[in-house]
Amino acid sequence: MKYLHFSLSLAAGCILLTSCVSKKQFVGLQENYNKLQADNTDLQHNLQASQIQLAESRANAKSLEDRLAEARKNNEELRTAYAALQGSLDKSIQQNSQGNVNISKLVDEINASNRFIKQLVETKNKSDSLNLILTTNLTRSLSRDELKDVNIQVLKGVVYISLADNMLYKSGSYEISERAGETLSKIAKIIMDYKDYDVLVEGNTDTDPISRPNIRNNWDLSTLRASSVVQALQQNYSVDPKRLTAAGRGEYNPIADNSSVVGKQRNRRTQIIITPKLDQFMELIDKAPETSDNK
Repeated sequence: MKYLHFSLSLAAGCILLTSCVSKKQFVGLQENYNKLQADNTDLQHNLQASQIQLAESRANAKSLEDRLAEARKNNEELRTAYAALQGSLDKSIQQNSQGNVNISKLVDEINASNRFIKQLVETKNKSDSLNLILTTNLTRSLSRDELKDVNIQVLKGVVYISLADNMLYKSGSYEISERAGETLSKIAKIIMDYKDYDVLVEGNTDTDPISRPNIRNNWDLSTLRASSVVQALQQNYSVDPKRLTAAGRGEYNPIADNSSVVGKQRNRRTQIIITPKLDQFMELIDKAPETSDNK
């Protein structure tokens, strides 16, 4: 820049000295002066342009620094968020793994319970089928006259054979009549054929009070009648006494109204109740699959 000013000054000095140089030399100096002046203008423009570019570069650099700082801040936040998500994912995976184990245990328990229920249903169906066969065989073995005094029912898997007292006993007595022998023999044969069944003999009376030696009331009468049937089944027909139970219910289990003669007649009855042995079902219950609470 100083060199340019010096050149211009020199050129001006030379012009002042035109009187000392020729016209041709003056023209040459004038051209050099004009050229130097144009170069100076270009340099000024280039300098201004460079200053503008420098200012823009500095502004851009500042903007880049700000953007870099913002990017670093965002990156740190993303790292924090990623760490939190990774922790949540690890926890979820752990919980899901534990959940899968619990679900697997639950499925095993459900399958075990289903197998147990299926076994119970099969046992019940078998019992129901045997009861139906038992009832059919017994009904076929009895004559029409015997069926008038014998009522056979199957209720909830239990066979009820109800015998009228005028067919079994002498009036007002607990001793079995000769007429009942043939009927009891047929019932005993069915009982013997089904050795896996227990037999409960249950005596019932009407509400009329009884006054007989050694019989205090209808409780005594109903129990004595049941005991007579049990002993007949054991002694006369060789039924295992371990399968037999005698019970009396007196007048407290009526099936008809005691206010009529017909109702009283229906209430005076002895029931032979044939049931599958309960211990078989209890064994099944004991084998029930354990739940997770029991482990």
